Amino acid sequence: MSFLILFLIFHILLSIALYFVFPKCGKPAVNGLIPIVNFMDWCDIIGKPRWHAFLLLIPIVNLFVFVGMAVDLGRSFGKLDFKHTAAATIFAPAFIGYLGVKDEEKYIGPNLIAEKEYQQKILDAKESGKERTFKKLVENNPYKKSAIREWFESIFFAVFAAAFIRMFLVEAYVIPTPSMEGSLNVGDFLFVSKTSYGMRMPMTVAMLPLLHNRIPIVNRESYLKKPSLDYKRLPAIRDIKRNSPFVFNWPVGDSVYVTAKRPYSVEQVMRDNRFAASDPELAQKIRKKAFITRPIDKKDHYIKRCVALPGDSLQIINRQIHINGSPSENPDHMQFQYEVRLPSGINRSKLDDWGIDAGDRAQGGFHLDNKQVEQLKSLGGNVIVKPVVHQPNPGSLFPQDARKFPGWTVDNYGPIWIPKKGETIQLTDKNMSLYSRAIDVYEDNDLEVSNGSIRINGEPATSYTFKQNYYWAMGDNRHNSEDSRMWGFVPEDHIVGRPLFIWFSTKEGNIRNGINWDRIFKSANN
Repeated sequence: MSFLILFLIFHILLSIALYFVFPKCGKPAVNGLIPIVNFMDWCDIIGKPRWHAFLLLIPIVNLFVFVGMAVDLGRSFGKLDFKHTAAATIFAPAFIGYLGVKDEEKYIGPNLIAEKEYQQKILDAKESGKERTFKKLVENNPYKKSAIREWFESIFFAVFAAAFIRMFLVEAYVIPTPSMEGSLNVGDFLFVSKTSYGMRMPMTVAMLPLLHNRIPIVNRESYLKKPSLDYKRLPAIRDIKRNSPFVFNWPVGDSVYVTAKRPYSVEQVMRDNRFAASDPELAQKIRKKAFITRPIDKKDHYIKRCVALPGDSLQIINRQIHINGSPSENPDHMQFQYEVRLPSGINRSKLDDWGIDAGDRAQGGFHLDNKQVEQLKSLGGNVIVKPVVHQPNPGSLFPQDARKFPGWTVDNYGPIWIPKKGETIQLTDKNMSLYSRAIDVYEDNDLEVSNGSIRINGEPATSYTFKQNYYWAMGDNRHNSEDSRMWGFVPEDHIVGRPLFIWFSTKEGNIRNGINWDRIFKSANN
């Protein structure tokens, strides 16, 4: 179901509810069905100026304005309890419709005016010294809330506002792995703008607020797959630029085994039994076929650098990325894996001063940028710093087809063309390995490839025109990054947003190791 259809259904139900409630408030029933007029009359009913209705035309602001108007309408019928506030907030059409159709529910006047007048009576009694009248007014105040309710409502609306901001505007994100090490480190906490590249409207609508896809402790998914909405993205403030970091949903994370260690895609563990060998919990889940399927917006979040845009041709030659035949600009702190031998008795604190922490010294070698390589070499002639040469392993690299793409490594890869919306390609036996998932899964077609014959949605096909843009993502830590070289293209509908700045940072991802004060408020787009 599309977002527009859901909005129209909501508006129709709300108009019907107003049609029944307006006569009780001295307004013509038909006005409840007339757009704009119904909201202006609604303002009259609750005691707000009629121009207030036009705030409903302002995106983001309109949701908070609407919730306030729904709550005030209920209070204008004497519905002052917390349960009434919650009902008006959660589903206004049903609450307002109930007020309209139930004969016993009576309109008592504009709530905002009545509440203001009552507060004025209290103030007048206090200022005039009428202590007895003042106490009586305070004790009988129908608008008074208990301390517990004040706290509960504050928490309720704080969660509501935070969930709304997280869903539409800005989300906090923590760097969990060293794939962007040097630029973005393990333990960096970021704010990610969801409006920069176009606000993606929610697709999964039934979920626990402030959780992405898992409930802590109980380790269960935090959402329901149904009902769901179709993909819709508002216009972008800026375009994704080549070599800029971006946040997206893990494209192959639609079917995953989730363990305490990490999530694994079903495709990964089918291709490589080393994952199960290193994670006993995963091996057990594989035997039970206990995998989880996730919608697009509930796949895990990844952050990488966008190294190639739609329509680009990418090739990696001796560790250097080439875009459309020309060497690409490299990040300042791009890292590779090195075999390092240090003299005995070296002061390890010096390595920490150079930014070579425990994470950099893991995973079968040192992961270093050019500056760190020179710093290590400066320790003397007994130091050996040797680049690790990665052997061809096309079965583990996208598109996992060693027969058609032999010899590919993480350092010598491609060439590969990045699909662009509206561009048409001729389908061949060879390029089907590259583009079959995009055609079949990401663009929701029924693809059949058999004995050299290609059929799309039941029809023979020799060409295909892409419906959306795709991007190529790679980590700055080139030898310690699970990225597009392993799982392929990032579809446009998977893009979450643009990292803004680091608002907190712990050393090596653990607060016990200390805080990286020099990284706080540092840009996340370097």
